[in-house]
Amino acid sequence: MSKYRTHTCGELNTSNKGQKINLSGWINKKRDHGNLLFIDLRDNYGITQCVVDKDNQVFKNIEKLPLESVVKISGEVLERDKETINPNLSTGEIEISINEFEILGETKELPMPVFSDQEYAEEIRLKYRFLDLRRKKIHENIILRSKVISFIRSEMIRLGFLEFQTPILTSSSPEGARDFLVPSRLNPGKFYALPQAPQQFKQLIMVSGFDKYFQIAPCFRDEDARADRSPGEFYQLDLEMSFVEQEDVFNVVEKLMVKVFKNFSNKKLLYEKFPRITFSDAMLKYGSDKPDLRNPLIISDITKLFERDDINFEIFKKLVKQGSIVRSIVTKNTKDKPRSFFDGIDKWSKEQGSSGLAYFTLERNEKISGKGPVGKFFSESSLIELMQITNAEIGDTIFLSCGKQNEVERILSLARTKIAEELNLIKEDSFAFCWIVDYPMFEEDELTKKIKFSHNPFSMPQGKLEDLDLSNPLSLKAYQYDIVCNGIELSSGAIRNHIPDLMYKLFDVAGYKKKDVDEKFSGMINALSYGAPPHGGIAPGIDRIVMLIAGEKNIREVTMFPMNQNAQDLMMNAPSNVNEDQLKELNLEIKKKT
Repeated sequence: MSKYRTHTCGELNTSNKGQKINLSGWINKKRDHGNLLFIDLRDNYGITQCVVDKDNQVFKNIEKLPLESVVKISGEVLERDKETINPNLSTGEIEISINEFEILGETKELPMPVFSDQEYAEEIRLKYRFLDLRRKKIHENIILRSKVISFIRSEMIRLGFLEFQTPILTSSSPEGARDFLVPSRLNPGKFYALPQAPQQFKQLIMVSGFDKYFQIAPCFRDEDARADRSPGEFYQLDLEMSFVEQEDVFNVVEKLMVKVFKNFSNKKLLYEKFPRITFSDAMLKYGSDKPDLRNPLIISDITKLFERDDINFEIFKKLVKQGSIVRSIVTKNTKDKPRSFFDGIDKWSKEQGSSGLAYFTLERNEKISGKGPVGKFFSESSLIELMQITNAEIGDTIFLSCGKQNEVERILSLARTKIAEELNLIKEDSFAFCWIVDYPMFEEDELTKKIKFSHNPFSMPQGKLEDLDLSNPLSLKAYQYDIVCNGIELSSGAIRNHIPDLMYKLFDVAGYKKKDVDEKFSGMINALSYGAPPHGGIAPGIDRIVMLIAGEKNIREVTMFPMNQNAQDLMMNAPSNVNEDQLKELNLEIKKKT
């Protein structure tokens, strides 16, 4: 292959017995058996065991080398004895008898061992990410990421999509997150923005007469970090199609996701035709628009039950009269669970900032009754009605939460996950996809009480255009949709609003005047005025797809060079200070806070 190696460290087997070979790589492990020294030599492709005896002149030199030194080894391929075969290695049936070796790269003392999968502080891992990436699990995750992207790209091309690249330097637009701004040297006082997504450009591509577009697009958002979101930048499969309806987009994405997940994972797909769940049903049944359908627990609204005279749970009844709601979760056949289980859930819910979860278990002796702290407040007939509403049975437990709708949804969404984990109900060996549809076009800001877009401002409202009631904007639904897998949102998408006059009207509802829209979206508005086709698309997150396939909980584990929680690159020391000359060129001045 080259002067450094005739083979890779994952390639040799018994068919190579007796051959003279060269290998190059990193010393992964060393084992000194007195008269024999074993080293595991590692490269991108695998590990090969090499051995040198004490009589060999290179023994002492190899013995002194620290782990992660880069060496070239020359030797002969030997077949291992049966009792020494390592079934966990592709090269486990052979070893290399070392004749010569050469140091190619020396190493300093390691801040973290590479051969271990032990967890280390984020600061250490990110500062020395090049070492972290040598670790087996992380290394394999990054290779998986590359293979997934290549597979997606080939599938998109097979489906008739053309790959285009859109600009990185563009204009700022209100898309929900903060922009990263780039000052212009040639246009003093003005700024480019790094794209939060290629939203406007991909719509312009459709207006330009191209039918199916995609790209593996870098996106930049100045957002706070979380487990499924990288601060700073991320990648998404950005796609757009002309002359399509919502279902056309769904059909393309479903076929793609099924192929990707089947190809790269052994886990089951619970649905190959993804369920469609309306936004309102998702919030009712799961307390979230990112439901994990591997979890069988369902939330039910039982508010009307508390209008009955034969329920004496006065705290809840009083709150309901004041406008609160009551929702419940049923856990099947939990009558034999100890009191500590139920009290533990109640205690946990208080730690999440709620007033707690009431609960009781359904039982039948002479009549149906509720066993537990609040069961005594319910009559038999009210319990029968409760059972009809929730599909509960004798032996099941009812957990109840009462309060403002958004707070009840929040706590029961969390409780649904917590309880399912405690009862081992979540199908960990599965992927459960779904579509969340029929999002409201607008929502009311809780603080300002102003009307704002609930999702994407470029989405088409549902219904006949001539019948749209803009005087009641909260009643409008949009052709907006999210794709969710295992409780993680992979992407939002929409059928786009391609009618300029309607766009102006919708932006006006959200408080944007015509001049504001023209200023922010001049390129797109102008283009839509010259004959725009109906079009729509979506942009599933590459990082999240790979995270799910790899079975990781944090997106950092599948990203090559992630930032830390404070959006800092500890390895490259970014963001960094710049000198005065650079600032002057950009007509900028830094003022310190007083």
